[in-house]
Amino acid sequence: MLHVRSIWNGAISFGLVSIPIKLVNATESHSISFRQIHTEDGGRIRYRKVCELEDREVTQSEIGKGYEDADGTIIPITDDDLAHLPLPTAKTIEIVAFVPADRIDPLQMDAAYYLGAGGVPAAKPYTLLREALKRSQKVAIAKYALRGRERLGMLRVVGDAIALHGLLWPDEVRAPEGLAPDTNVTVNDKELDLADALMDTLGEIDLEDLHDEYREALEEVVAAKAAGEVPPEAPEPAKGGKVLDLMAALEKSVRAAKESRGEGTADKAAGESADESAKESAEVRRLPARKSARTTPKQEGGKKSTASGAKKTAAKKTTASASTKKSTVKPTARSTAKSPAKSTKSAQGTKKTAAKKTPAKKTAARKRTA
Repeated sequence: MLHVRSIWNGAISFGLVSIPIKLVNATESHSISFRQIHTEDGGRIRYRKVCELEDREVTQSEIGKGYEDADGTIIPITDDDLAHLPLPTAKTIEIVAFVPADRIDPLQMDAAYYLGAGGVPAAKPYTLLREALKRSQKVAIAKYALRGRERLGMLRVVGDAIALHGLLWPDEVRAPEGLAPDTNVTVNDKELDLADALMDTLGEIDLEDLHDEYREALEEVVAAKAAGEVPPEAPEPAKGGKVLDLMAALEKSVRAAKESRGEGTADKAAGESADESAKESAEVRRLPARKSARTTPKQEGGKKSTASGAKKTAAKKTTASASTKKSTVKPTARSTAKSPAKSTKSAQGTKKTAAKKTPAKKTAARKRTA
């Protein structure tokens, strides 16, 4: 049970069952409040309750309630008058119906309270009502009087306790007339699919993880001012722009939501790695092509031969001849592997053959040797 002062004592009327209860606040405000001060000297600005007829300040004990009539006449209303209101809900939360929870429009929800059992006699009927609400999966609609007027409420189970939510009367909820776009706007299936994808990406959240960042920032400002320091600067707001393409905006939102949750990072890295690998392999495949184009110009049948190509060919022949004269190992090895008869030739004859014979002559020589 919460250790807070009850703000109302009475009973729940459940048919012929009466459950003594006490009403306590279920919520509390953590917002930072400010005092009005005189800016020149920092003095507090206070409101004083002054009697207009006597022109003097009065104490709280001297203040009562009064109703101002249409002609300005004040009609005094005492606490005793209010205590004897001809209402069955003056000290009773009277349950009038049980309905499914989805029948309650969230717009009607008002302040929330907990109902505590009022002593040992209330334990049994309190538990009975709580378990009946649980099993039926319904909420109770009730009337009660609080702070001078009758109110509408909803009872539901929260943990092992019963909570009372104040409800606005149906005529206190305004209709949203004239607020929706007055033009005929259509949304296609692809846009709805992207919106669904964004909703799925954002997913759910534990409400316990949410906190009041405005209050925390305000506390930092107050602490800095109290310490004589410069308050922290506000971060630059995100730059917004006109939404010219709804589809593009939705797609970008989905990507941003995935990245913020760590999704898509691996896919993005894998994609970049694949791009790099493809780029490297493409470069490796192109390099031999560029090299062969430089070193082996097309000279088949004398087609497209150029002076540059002729010069390169002559240079290669000279180089080949020089390298052949310097070394006889490779030609001898090839000759030995291909024809045993050539192994009896002298090194000098081998040099001349390697330097002068064309491929056609080599073939004829092989035939004669065979």
